[in-house]
This record gives sequence, structure tokens and C-alpha cells, in this order.
Amino acid sequence: MTIEVLKSKVHRAVITEANLNYVGSLTLDEDLMEAANMIENEKVQVVNVNNGTRLETYLIKGKRGSGVCCLNGPAARQGAMGDIVIIISYAAMDFEKAKTFKPSLVFPREGNKL
Repeated sequence: MTIEVLKSKVHRAVITEANLNYVGSLTLDEDLMEAANMIENEKVQVVNVNNGTRLETYLIKGKRGSGVCCLNGPAARQGAMGDIVIIISYAAMDFEKAKTFKPSLVFPREGNKL
């Protein structure tokens, strides 16, 4: 049996911009992605602490060290600059392996820095 478990989480990043006129996705600082063991095009869930919305999209690498966290396309309607979000990815794995799996958790500081 396989189950889905938390693989990675960036806890309480701040939205730095929202770009409605883009194809879609979430642009995230490559430093944050790397620290959270996330990769470009990975499916993520974005939970907005300010307004309670939850959306699914995929990641695009943002400039390393920039602190960027940008909602793109229709996702831009789900948050505004300054909103706090939690970015989550999950993985499917064997039930027994899931019992000992340790997710990658990142808690950004001011400016979405590590």
C-alpha cells in the first residue's frame, strides 16, 4: 500500500508579488526551493494564512537569493503582496517507509531569506 505524506514545506513565506498576466504557477527563490528539497515544475499546494485560500500549482525557479515568492496567472487572484503563505508538497510512498520518512521543513526569515 502507498500513501501520500508531507515531503516538503516552506512555512510562512511572504508573497512579494502577484502577476496576473502570466501563464500560471508560483515563482519561488531557488534558495528556498533547494532548502525545502523542491524542484522546478513540482506540484505544490499554496495555503494563504491571510485569507484561507488553498490552491494547487507548480513551481518555477526564482532568482537565487532574491526572496521572490510570486503568484502567477489565475493564482494571483488568491493572494496579495505581503500575505503569508505555506507552500507544501507531498510524496507517495510505501506505508512502512512513510513511518520513518522525515520531510524537509523551511522557516524563512524576513525577506524570505534562510
